[in-house]
Amino acid sequence: MIEVGEYKVKEGLYYTKDHEWVQVLDDGNVLVGITDYAQKELGDLAYVELPEVGKEVSRGDVLCEVESVKAVSEVYAPVSGKVVEVNEELEDSPELLNEDPYENWIAKIEPYNLKEELKELMDAESYAKYLESL
Repeated sequence: MIEVGEYKVKEGLYYTKDHEWVQVLDDGNVLVGITDYAQKELGDLAYVELPEVGKEVSRGDVLCEVESVKAVSEVYAPVSGKVVEVNEELEDSPELLNEDPYENWIAKIEPYNLKEELKELMDAESYAKYLESL
């Protein structure tokens, strides 16, 4: 784990400038979630509108929305693909994203063009440097 001030960055994941993370699974699918920075900036999460299973997304599309006491924020798809599973625990317990944003993923995506799109994302070290610039 890399620490940047009060924020944690988990190594071995890929990151977007919009503060989503991607974990590549052994089966070629990816898990998507929000970073520690994102959950701290949002504050206490009250609701997660999960994407529908089967939804097709392009990189940069709105994947879903998260609602906190401060604001409603969009979570963007870091890769193109089809949503094959969602973390239903978040429907009843959105605060899980506050408690551990790296263990509590939002959606599992079957990516269409993973190898190419991963090149557009940051590794943990690059994301940590990006956070330092904010």
